[in-house]
Amino acid sequence: MNRSWSNLQRLLGGSAEPVSVTFCDTPPVGTPRVGQAAPAGCAYWKLAAQGQTFYTAAADHLNCPIGAYTHGAELTPEANAQLNGLIEQMVGIQYLKMEEVSGIPHRVQPLRYAVYAPLSKTEGTPDVVLVRGNAKQLMLLAEAATASGLMSPTQAMGRPACSVVAATMESGKVTTSLGCVGNRVYTDLADDEFYAAVPGASVQRVVDALETMVEANAKLEEFHRGRCAC
Repeated sequence: MNRSWSNLQRLLGGSAEPVSVTFCDTPPVGTPRVGQAAPAGCAYWKLAAQGQTFYTAAADHLNCPIGAYTHGAELTPEANAQLNGLIEQMVGIQYLKMEEVSGIPHRVQPLRYAVYAPLSKTEGTPDVVLVRGNAKQLMLLAEAATASGLMSPTQAMGRPACSVVAATMESGKVTTSLGCVGNRVYTDLADDEFYAAVPGASVQRVVDALETMVEANAKLEEFHRGRCAC
């Protein structure tokens, strides 16, 4: 994945390093387990973007019952009670409606282990690659995905941000997520940033199309600026 990362950084410029997520049934040989369970699964995105490669077990996701649910972790009775309580709280403050809950994307396969890594250090083909960037950067990525026939027809997703992983795996398409307030706290996502989740098997295909799209946008920008003389 080194080639994909170097080209992404060259074409998008200045973006945070993408994070790969790979689900597996056994602990990966030679990869350390995360030092301690994070308060939310999306906090692992931040660690990987900072250069760490590690794996988590299902138990490492139980501090955030919603994230555990979207990733397919088996909930303990305590975690299940926390999930129901959190949902009731969110409904109570009108953050979401109860009828929305059943539509939240989630993995149906049980979560056993998940490997998180910066894209530049990823070996093999991950399940999902999470690209974090500003509106212009992800506009270009979305245009490249569309040109490749890989853009999801689903509108940009919102809460919870972690559900974009399951949605991308299920559809096999590039999916965008505006994030959620919890994700922004745990990952330090800036106000002008959001995510594009790319199926691991399609990363290079999207990057190849991105090369053409960046060049096309440069020419179109020159054309439009010439017309408005600004």
